[in-house]
Amino acid sequence: MDVYQIVTDKIINLLEQGTIPWKKPWVSANGFPKNLISNKEYRGINLFLLGCQQYSSQYWLTYKQATEKKGFIRKGEKSSLVIFYKMFDKQSEDEKDTGKIPMLRYYNLFNLDQCENIPSPTTEVPTYKFTPIERAEQIIKDMPNRPPISYGGSKAAYSPVTDSIKIPNEDRFEKSEEMYSVLYHELAHATGHQSRLGRKEVIEYNRFGSDPYANEELVAELTSSMLCGVAGISNETIDLAASYLDGWLSVLKKDKRMILVAAAQAQKAADYILNRKGGEEEVTEDQAA
Repeated sequence: MDVYQIVTDKIINLLEQGTIPWKKPWVSANGFPKNLISNKEYRGINLFLLGCQQYSSQYWLTYKQATEKKGFIRKGEKSSLVIFYKMFDKQSEDEKDTGKIPMLRYYNLFNLDQCENIPSPTTEVPTYKFTPIERAEQIIKDMPNRPPISYGGSKAAYSPVTDSIKIPNEDRFEKSEEMYSVLYHELAHATGHQSRLGRKEVIEYNRFGSDPYANEELVAELTSSMLCGVAGISNETIDLAASYLDGWLSVLKKDKRMILVAAAQAQKAADYILNRKGGEEEVTEDQAA
């Protein structure tokens, strides 16, 4: 089996076993999303729902919590949704079948940036020693028609509008391998640009959380994992990739077939970045069923 298939099989195996909640592999001044009052970090899919927002603060709170802090939400600001499961007592009419049943619930949060008269806690941002990895660096250099890459800030993102990538500074990553994993993810998105492979999920606007958006995230993370395998650093990044994909698969209702479909697209993206021709034909959704 080639490295693409090996990596894909490893990820599917981890997903079937259950994976840990995903966290961003870099540290920043705004950090991971957490509640201002409880200081607890949000977990699971809520990391994605809040982490995608373009706010500088890591802190979130409800309207009630803002009021209790003697602050207020600025007029016109819109809330962000998070979900949770609440356990309810289950009891049948004959009172024989009892227990607990989970019910999906949601509530609305506001970022501290959307509030007035609520001070932000001060945080120190650690830095780490970054060690370049020759093979991983070569993959980046060899990508044809590579988009410009800029470093800094607290977000990792690819913009189809400007066809450019932004990624946090290298010393913000605890492990050097994780920086390459994140950068490969954004390069994978860039392969979808109309000047490259022309994936419709990149060319067309898709709402965050929609199936096309989630599918593109699967493609990007699988591509990243495949490239990490080629670079020989997949052992350091495979758990991170699986937990990231697990978050998006929950949006897609745990449809494991989507991994196989996305893996075919990811193979094309990885081949493009590596500047080589693909081998096998693309897997269709019917074939993956």
